[in-house]
Order: sequence, then C-alpha cells, then structure tokens
Amino acid sequence: MSLRRDPVAPRRCVAAAAVGLAALVALSGCAAEQPAPADTTASTPATATPGAATPGTTGTPAPAPAEPVLQPEGSASDNLAFFTAVVQQVAASEQKAEGRAYVDALVEAGFDKSAMQVTEDRTTVGNAAEALQFSVLWQGECLVGQAGPEVEGVVARELPALQGGTVCLVGSTRPIDW
Repeated sequence: MSLRRDPVAPRRCVAAAAVGLAALVALSGCAAEQPAPADTTASTPATATPGAATPGTTGTPAPAPAEPVLQPEGSASDNLAFFTAVVQQVAASEQKAEGRAYVDALVEAGFDKSAMQVTEDRTTVGNAAEALQFSVLWQGECLVGQAGPEVEGVVARELPALQGGTVCLVGSTRPIDW
C-alpha cells in the first residue's frame, strides 16, 4: 500500500480554519447582552405631582462620593486619595511647573513640611524640568507624586520608605527652606 500526499489537503485545512474563525467572530457578536445597570438616582417624571412618590424610586438622588480628607491617624494608603486630590489641583494650575507650589499646597492641606522632599524645577543646564517629583514621609511609608509641564495629569503612589525609613526620593532634591 502506497501513501500519497493529497496536494489539495493543506488548502482545504486552511480554508476550513478560515471559515471556522469567521464563524467564531460572527458568533461572538451574538452573545447575550447584559441589561444596563439600574440608575441609582431617582428622577421624577415631568407629569408627576410635586412631593408625590413615583413607584420604584426613592425621590432622592444617590449621595455624591465623599471628598477625601486628611486622616492624621491613618496610614499612607489611607491618605493617598487626599494627597492625590491636593496635587491634582496644583497640576491643573499655572504653577504646575513649580515644586514649591506642590509643597505649599500639601502644607496648607495639613502635611508636615519637614517630612517632604521635592526635585528641582530646572535641569542642571537651566532648562525647565519636564517633570517634578515630590513626596511626604508618612508613618514609615511614602506618598510620592509626579507632575509637571510634560506629564499628563498626576501620578501618585504609596511606596515604601528608603534608607531605613528616612527618605522617599533618592538622588538630588531641593532644600525646602522657605
């Protein structure tokens, strides 16, 4: 018995695979759609009587998320949202390229200036820094942010402290002597 290879077989396999892939793609659009989540805010139809309850609604909107606040007894993780909110305000201002503005805003918000570090506003050749980094040492951990003229938005993280828990940024930082 002689085994001959069918020269058309590889093309049939490729065609079958292509048809199978096309069917899979077509069927993926047929997945059952999930219903839209219910609206958490209640609204009163224009025809409703003022003060009358509408069936299925509470008549009051869902509460807005609470603004983050400084939690003096909290961890760095507990205060990350507040730290981020403070530095986002500076990053959205005309002072987004000034390290002092971030430090001043954090001090005004209640963070300890003596626990902060900030990088220079200018490079060693005198150009404006593309990004600034600033930090607050908080209970042995660090709240570290990065923002500036060439950074879109703010990057803020909770990170472990360095050098035995004494600093957050390594390298050259600017003295906070004001």
